[in-house]
Amino acid sequence: MISDLFLLSQLGKCLDLRPFSEGNRGGTSGPGMKAGCDVGVRDLLIEGLLRVRSKSRGLIQLRPNRAQVEFSRNHAKRNIVLKARQLGITTYVAARFFIQTITQPGTVTVQVAHDQESAEEIFKIVHRFWENLPRGMREGALLTSRANIRQIAFPRLDSEYRVATAADANAGRGMTIHNLHCSEVSRWPGDVEETLASLRSAVPENGEIVLESTPNGAGGIFYEEWQRAEETGYARHFFPWWYGDDYRLMKKAAVQPASQEEEHLMQQAGLSEAQIAWRRSKRAELRGLAVQEYAEDPVSCFRASGECVFDLEAIERGLRSCGEPIQAKDNQHLLIWLPSQVGKQYVIGVDPAGGGSEGDYSCAVVIERSSGLQCAELHGHFPPREFAGKLIELANSYNQGLLVVEQNNHGHAVLAHLRMEGCGNVFREGARDGWLTSAVSRPAMIENLAAVLAVEETIFHSPRLLNECRTFVRHPDGSCSAAAGSHDDCVMAMAIALAARQRLAGQFSRMRPVEMASLSIESRRASGDA
Repeated sequence: MISDLFLLSQLGKCLDLRPFSEGNRGGTSGPGMKAGCDVGVRDLLIEGLLRVRSKSRGLIQLRPNRAQVEFSRNHAKRNIVLKARQLGITTYVAARFFIQTITQPGTVTVQVAHDQESAEEIFKIVHRFWENLPRGMREGALLTSRANIRQIAFPRLDSEYRVATAADANAGRGMTIHNLHCSEVSRWPGDVEETLASLRSAVPENGEIVLESTPNGAGGIFYEEWQRAEETGYARHFFPWWYGDDYRLMKKAAVQPASQEEEHLMQQAGLSEAQIAWRRSKRAELRGLAVQEYAEDPVSCFRASGECVFDLEAIERGLRSCGEPIQAKDNQHLLIWLPSQVGKQYVIGVDPAGGGSEGDYSCAVVIERSSGLQCAELHGHFPPREFAGKLIELANSYNQGLLVVEQNNHGHAVLAHLRMEGCGNVFREGARDGWLTSAVSRPAMIENLAAVLAVEETIFHSPRLLNECRTFVRHPDGSCSAAAGSHDDCVMAMAIALAARQRLAGQFSRMRPVEMASLSIESRRASGDA
C-alpha cells in the first residue's frame, strides 16, 4: 500500500509532462498513440486506467477524441468551453480531474451539474472509473469511504470527489476546491451569478476551473462569461459538431449537390459529403434550434431568447465586415476604427452608467455626421467625473465633436461635471443640457437604429455593438431591452448618436435630402418615389 501511495504521488507531480513529444519519443509509442502524437502523462494514465461505457453498452478504454485531445493540449488554469452536443467533454473533464484526485494527495474535486439527473449520470461515470481500476489499487491506496450518494472519499490520500447540482445553494460553501467543473452552465437554475461566485471563490489561484456548456440563448451568465473571457483571463475552447465522429450520414441517396454555403463550409472545415448530409437532416429536424444544439461557430450558436428587435442576417453581415481597430487606447477601453479628418463633423452618443465594477457600462460612440459611419467606441466602468474627462478628450480628438449625453439617471452627474469643466460642445434640448430618453422617444430611437442596420450594416465597426444588437429583444409586454444577463450600453449610445444626427439633419436643412439610409427611405416614401 505504501508503495502504491508513493507511486501515485510521484505520478501526480508530472501529469503535465509529455514524454512522447517529437523531441522525446525515442521511437516508442504509448497506448492509443499515433505517429507524431504529443501525449501527456495524464492522458496516458486516462487511457491505461479508465474505462467508460461505449454506445454498444460494453466497457472500453477512454481514448481521447478530437475535442478531448484539443482541450488537453490547450487547457489552462481557467477555462470556458463552448461546444456542440455529445462531444464527450464532461466525461473527459471528469477523467482529468479523477486522475488528479487519485495522484495528488489532499485534492478536492467538485463537478456541478445543472440538474439532479445529470449529476447522477456524472457520478456514475466517475464511480465507473474507480470500480474498474485494478483490484489492488481499489483495496489499497484507493480504498474509499462514501459520505453520501454522490461523494467518493479516499481517506488514505485525504482526497475526495464530489458531484453536486447547481440547485444546491450550499454546493462548495466552506470548502477549498482544487478542481471545479461547472457543467451546462447556460441551463443552471436560480441565481446563477451568486452560485457561480460562491463556487469560484472556493478555488485557490493554483486550482483549475472549467466552465462548460452548450449555448442556450444570447444572454445569461454563460453567454456573458464567454464574451468576457479575455477580460477575466479564461482560455476559450470552442468545439463544433463535426468534432464528433458519429455526426455523418452514410446513405448515398441523401447526398445532393452542395449549396454555396455548404461548399464554403466543406472547404473551411474539411467536411465530407456524409457530414453535410447529416447536417441537412439535422437542420430539417430541428430547424432554427440546430444552430444552437449543433454549434458551427461561437457567434451564431447563441440564439437570442425572445424576438430579436434587429435583423439577425444584417447583424451577421455586419460582423463579417467588421475590421480590426487601427488603434486601441486606454487599456483597450477606447477603440478607434476611423481617425478624425479635417473639415468633418462628428456626433458622439453617450450612455452613462454609475461607474461601479458590476452592472452596466458607460459607453460613447463616435459617428461621422454626414455618413453615419462609426469611428470610435469608448466603453468601460467609469465614475461620472472620470467619464466626463474622457468624453472631453474624445470630443477634442474629433474636431470638438458634439457630445449627446443621455440626461436620464447617471447622466445628470456626467453633465454636471462637463459644465464644471466648461465644456461647450454639449447637445441641448431646449434650456437643458443632454438628451432625454423617454417612453415616447426610446421606441423611435430603437426603430431608427434597426432601420439603419437593416440597409447600412457596413457603417457599424464594433463587434461588441453588433453582438449587443443580437441580444436586444422584444419582451411579451412589448418593451425592448437586453436579454437577461446581457448589456445594451453600446446599442443605446449608437441609438442616441443616430437619433441626434437625424434631428440635427432636419434642423440643418429641410430642403435637401437627408443622407442617412433610414431617413432617405422616409424621404422617398413621402415624395412617392418608394
